This record gives sequence, structure tokens and C-alpha cells, in this order.
Amino acid sequence: MKITLKWTNLEPIESIVVFVDEKIGGLAKFIPTYDADGVAEAWVEVARTTKHHKTGGMVYLAEADIRLPGKILRAEETHKDLRQAIVLVKKELERQIKSYKGAKDAKVKRGARLAKRMTVVAKGVRPGDNEIKGKRERNEGI
Repeated sequence: MKITLKWTNLEPIESIVVFVDEKIGGLAKFIPTYDADGVAEAWVEVARTTKHHKTGGMVYLAEADIRLPGKILRAEETHKDLRQAIVLVKKELERQIKSYKGAKDAKVKRGARLAKRMTVVAKGVRPGDNEIKGKRERNEGI
């Protein structure tokens, strides 16, 4: 997965770059088909919302977009610790990816069920149908 990192009101910090690659890059295991094709992209913005942090409020902001075919997953979190904000964004994106995959899988399964319902197979065509007898055939020995 290609990760693009943007800094706002902060100087780039190498340890944070590695942390973002580790956390957001770790989401690639949930989307291996898109990651192998090189389709998945992650856009991450790390920002400092205020320079007056004596009030103890939420100082750091982490935003992330993951662009998948037909869907853009987005998460945004603020926290007083930058690393915690990134972890919270990762958890939210993980939840959204699982939901996205579940919806796609459900669509495929729904189509397979419909195809199975529409398929009619005559008796005796499937292997082992000759051994399968109904209740009357077993009881009366027909």
C-alpha cells in the first residue's frame, strides 16, 4: 500500500513516519487483493491543531483516507498524544475495512445463492444418486 504523509503545523519527525508506516501500513493485511494490485492508497495527515496547549485539550489531529475501488474510507481523530491519535485512526479504519469487505463478500454470496436456486438438476445426474432412496423405496424394497 502506498502511504502519503502530510505534516501541518509540525516539523517532520522520523519516529512518527516509522510509526505511521507501521500502523497504517499494517492495514494492508486486511485488503491483500487490492494491495497486491497496487490499487490501495493511504493519505495520512498529521497536524497540530493549536500552539496553546496549556489548557490540556486535544492538541494533535490525525486524519487518514484509504482509497479502494468504489469506496473511500476516512477516519479522523484528535488526542493530546500524537501516537494515540494515530492508533485511534487505525482502529477506525480497520473497522471500516472489515465492513467494506463484508458487504462485498455478501454480494458475491447472494449471487451464488441465486444461481444455485435457478439451477435444476435431474435425479440420477449427481454421483451417488442411485444409492439414495426415498423412505417408501427403503420400506417397501422397491
